[in-house]
Amino acid sequence: MPKLTLIQAINLALHEAMEADDSVLVLGEDVAVNGGVFRATEGLQAQFGEARVFDTPLAESGIVGTSVGLAAAGMRPVAEVQFSGFLYPAMNQIAAHMARMRNRSRGRYPMPIVIRSPSAGGIRPPEHHSESYEALFVHTPGLKVVMPATPTDAKGLLASAVRDDDPVIFLEPTALYRASREDVPEGEFTLPLGKARTVREGKDATIVAWGTMVKPALEAAREVEAQGVSVEVVDLCTLWPFDLDAVLESVARTGRLVVVHEAPRTAGLGAELAALVQERALLHLLAPIERVTGYDVPFPYPLLEKHYIPDRSRVVRALRKTLEF
Repeated sequence: MPKLTLIQAINLALHEAMEADDSVLVLGEDVAVNGGVFRATEGLQAQFGEARVFDTPLAESGIVGTSVGLAAAGMRPVAEVQFSGFLYPAMNQIAAHMARMRNRSRGRYPMPIVIRSPSAGGIRPPEHHSESYEALFVHTPGLKVVMPATPTDAKGLLASAVRDDDPVIFLEPTALYRASREDVPEGEFTLPLGKARTVREGKDATIVAWGTMVKPALEAAREVEAQGVSVEVVDLCTLWPFDLDAVLESVARTGRLVVVHEAPRTAGLGAELAALVQERALLHLLAPIERVTGYDVPFPYPLLEKHYIPDRSRVVRALRKTLEF
């Protein structure tokens, strides 16, 4: 197995999906000639031609609208929107058409569309390049929402997303694109959508995180381990439909829960997880659920980025609070 970065794993998944299925197309701004702003689609047009990999105008609503038409005609488009902060102009097509088409047509028109988009902060770019508004998509019925945290997960989850007959918003943590390498399986390899991954086992508390927040969650777990505390870390992987059973089973073992996400706090996915655990596992809880999140403000400019993004120290404080309750 080759050692790949997350962005290389995505590129490999796209190559293999297009080799396996002629109906898979790739479209978006600069995805063809330049290979994408982060080079996720590098080499695809050279291998598969201009009819299957093509550049579009700078018009996100047009990119998604075109993908809806292609999917209705039997194709499997994979559309790239350069940054998740640029998805707002496409929200009408996403929420009013792409997410509703299967229901509107009573199942006659599946929507096998993947919208790939870099997401979250950590690379100090200009405004609109570091959004973490995954809750908007989780709250939109008809969409599946994925955010991988490792190269292996990126490849396996993207392969499954391309094969899925429902539309998938595939959010790629920008800061993790080239942060690490690991052995990634080549060839036939998928990971099921809707399944969480236990990254670290523990017995005293559970941390649930996803995307870029898995790293500070693991760092915090290792720090408190030196004090004799055993912390389990669960990577949600699929944000909708999320693996509630995995979360409940972990909380039943540990009795404590800390949810970590980079997105704003109010009405974030962490709030939904906390509510569901309180509803279904209240008698297992030994302390109130803690949330470590971004703030209810627009993502700040680069000089303030590190003050916004949750880090190890904030997660450690939340762990200590729940452990000392």
